[in-house]
Amino acid sequence: MASRRMPRRQLTPRRIRYAAPALEKGLDILELLASVSESLTHSEIASRLGRTVTEVFRMLVCLEERGYLSRTGADERYQLTLKLFEIIHQHRPLQRLINQARPLVQQVASEIAQSCHLAMLNNAEVVLVAQSDAPGNMGFSVRLGANIDLLNTASGHVILAFQSEEVRARALEAWRLRSKKAIPPGLSRHLQQIRHRGYEELASYQVHGVVNISYPVLNQHGEAIAAMTVPFLARIGDSKGPPLIKETLSLASRALSLAIGGKRPELSSISVQP
Repeated sequence: MASRRMPRRQLTPRRIRYAAPALEKGLDILELLASVSESLTHSEIASRLGRTVTEVFRMLVCLEERGYLSRTGADERYQLTLKLFEIIHQHRPLQRLINQARPLVQQVASEIAQSCHLAMLNNAEVVLVAQSDAPGNMGFSVRLGANIDLLNTASGHVILAFQSEEVRARALEAWRLRSKKAIPPGLSRHLQQIRHRGYEELASYQVHGVVNISYPVLNQHGEAIAAMTVPFLARIGDSKGPPLIKETLSLASRALSLAIGGKRPELSSISVQP
């Protein structure tokens, strides 16, 4: 398979004035390694970036010493470490999202007497970053911090549906490599339907009787950075059914989107059929 060469960025007058060549090279290397599934040799990195081996050598050494890269195999191929992941989780906007989400997730759980959680994309999975149990003695909930297969959850479907083509393709490729399965036929059409109606309603793949209802939390570009979800478990004599859950989740996800400076999601009609 021929290697894909990354295009050089065009230099505008502003970029020429404020150019930082060493930083540019370092960022190019990190972005390249983040975009491929395999590790790369020194010369492969230089070739794909359209630079000489000498140009990237010092930067590779620096990035390795700082813990962003590691070398593996007999030919010492370079790969990303988890350093960027650690930095992301120290980043204030992420903590701000979680802090803003907690009271809303708790409010949803209290109003509908069901558990509620917030999930975010994590490579080929979604991870629960906020969660509130159902009030009372009975209910179903998913553990905080749990990682769930991207395509086996309503949260994953919603995040993919409200995502850029590039991010969605990268996430699905990561899922394919991890699961060693083909992308399910009809997935694209299903994601379009979710985007059209504004939410996902999906019977659980793990627990009989549980129906996952999920709404997106959108950033300023209208892309889902998270999904707010209720794993609905019907109880005998309980009048709080899916229509109320959808209304409550729609309002809460909308409020969270606005609280973090994101786009105002359209209030979806719950009468739209899948």
